[in-house]
Amino acid sequence: MDITTRDMVAEAKKLQPLLMEHSERHEELNALSPEVVEAINKSGLVGMWVPKALGGAELSPRESIEAVAALAYADPATSWVTMAAALSTGTGGAYLHEDALETVFGGVGDRFPVIAGQGTRAGTVREVEGGYSLTGDWSFGSGIKHADFIHTAAADPDTGKAYIFVLPVKEEYLDDSSWDVMGLIGTGSIDYKLRDVFVPKAFGYDMFTEDALRGGGIFAIGTIQFAILGHTGFAIGVGRRLLDELAKLAQNGKGRLGQIGKDGAFLEEYARMEARLRSAQAWCMEVWSDIEASLDAGAKEVTTRQKTLARLSLNNMTFAAYDVMNFVIKTAATQTIRPGVLNHFIRDMMVGSTHVTSSQPVLRDTGRELAGLAPNEHWVFLGLVPDEA
Repeated sequence: MDITTRDMVAEAKKLQPLLMEHSERHEELNALSPEVVEAINKSGLVGMWVPKALGGAELSPRESIEAVAALAYADPATSWVTMAAALSTGTGGAYLHEDALETVFGGVGDRFPVIAGQGTRAGTVREVEGGYSLTGDWSFGSGIKHADFIHTAAADPDTGKAYIFVLPVKEEYLDDSSWDVMGLIGTGSIDYKLRDVFVPKAFGYDMFTEDALRGGGIFAIGTIQFAILGHTGFAIGVGRRLLDELAKLAQNGKGRLGQIGKDGAFLEEYARMEARLRSAQAWCMEVWSDIEASLDAGAKEVTTRQKTLARLSLNNMTFAAYDVMNFVIKTAATQTIRPGVLNHFIRDMMVGSTHVTSSQPVLRDTGRELAGLAPNEHWVFLGLVPDEA
């Protein structure tokens, strides 16, 4: 598949009616519907971060945020699965050894392979002849029900080295009963486990690498920054939809909710929420515009301060959308407790806000770096660590 010249933001917006149509069904299925999976594959969105050399889009950071936000506005579960699969597939394309490419990218027909799994919690790996032996239990395998390959993190207890591995999905690895949650139900982010599974050496790479074997400057941001991009777009899309749906209720003019459009306190707070959401989004785009400019100028890495601001702007965006959610709950009241868009998006926002990328430990480290209290430290994954002597 070749999407190197496609407008991926337009592709995402084109899918919105279909995603809205199937959004409730995804909760019933505990997975994305076959129709949506097919549409996502045909759109090429799984390849938005795949290197151009492999037919991908290598989408810029700000375009990435816009594409994920467009999906999230229509259906949070679809955006979550797509961004997770796009991350794993794109970084696999950039960082996997040449000997693995034909197996991963050459055998799925006229679409990109779907790679999905868990890259934030490590299993255990040991080197064996010809590769690695991989063991572990992982939760939150977002998109793994629709995947061809697993993307999974593991660390060697003897050396301390951490890797990402890509290996074929097998039914025996998956626990289909494990996803019983209040929100993001349609992601089907089930648990999976591996026991002494052999992985050839070419199918593993350094978990923290920012040195791509193929692809352009975007891959200098490293794997975790792709996750930050995706979650930024998720918060923008869900927050925007919640506020828009509340406006529709105010415009309705019927019943108690129809009267809120005449309530001065509501109107003032609505204006504040609009400003909160828009300003948070604008700052995210400003942060990523600066990173884009650095990469376009030939920078080989993202600076510590740029990584700090990317993490902080995501946290701010996530909890701006969370504030909107709380405003909707307070204002729409019992409209939010029955099945429907508000109920669905509130639950998905609650669950989405718990992701590790917006967690308190990350926020504390951003504060430490910004306050000048980490002068000889740099980001590795989601924490600051001392520079090497």
